[in-house]
Amino acid sequence: QFQNLVSDHLVPNQESVLRDELKLSTDMQLRSMVVRKLRPLPIECVVRGYLAGSGWVSYQKDGTVCGHVLPQGLSEAEQLSASIFTPTTKANTGHDEPIDATTGHLMVGDTVFSEVEALSRTIYHRGRAIAESAGIILADTKFEFGLDDTGKLYLIDEVLTPDSSRFWEASSYQIGISPASYDKQFVRDYLLTLDWDHTPPPPDLPGEVIRKTQEKYLTALQRLTG
Repeated sequence: QFQNLVSDHLVPNQESVLRDELKLSTDMQLRSMVVRKLRPLPIECVVRGYLAGSGWVSYQKDGTVCGHVLPQGLSEAEQLSASIFTPTTKANTGHDEPIDATTGHLMVGDTVFSEVEALSRTIYHRGRAIAESAGIILADTKFEFGLDDTGKLYLIDEVLTPDSSRFWEASSYQIGISPASYDKQFVRDYLLTLDWDHTPPPPDLPGEVIRKTQEKYLTALQRLTG
């Protein structure tokens, strides 16, 4: 879907590389991939089209999200007049921290920052159109990028998955409430019901929570891919 925009981290001809060059067993081939050795950028590239999650929390505090001043009077889950680019740090431990554009430019350089912002916005809007055709709202999503030894930029990690995106059911969407979703918000909501101080590792998940999460992810896969 996006190879005309940017190269990705996967080595071409995966099946033959796994089978003929690495000579992996059939079982290992089915759960393995070969990727390019790249240097990940130290930022995560988040694009938001709706006010939700940490963006909603930040907006309630001071009317801004990662340096973007938003109009007054917005509600939870409300669509923004234009998508916003809200990068974060990529923490080795603990939580990623939101950063503004000035900090992002300092961390990765002006040229790279501008390029990943433009790519992130383009991929988000393409993904959003695909989701809308399946009756799903792509509220926000996260991308990661890396550089090779020549400085060429690659799209890495996962793209438009329920782990990296906020997918909402369009038919029941309402402004002002947290919409029904097909992503990891279900797990987040469960953990918020527990007496847990958010110090890793998190508590074990009950089988029922795991099963329902699997169902949500499978529903997203089936509807988005047809």
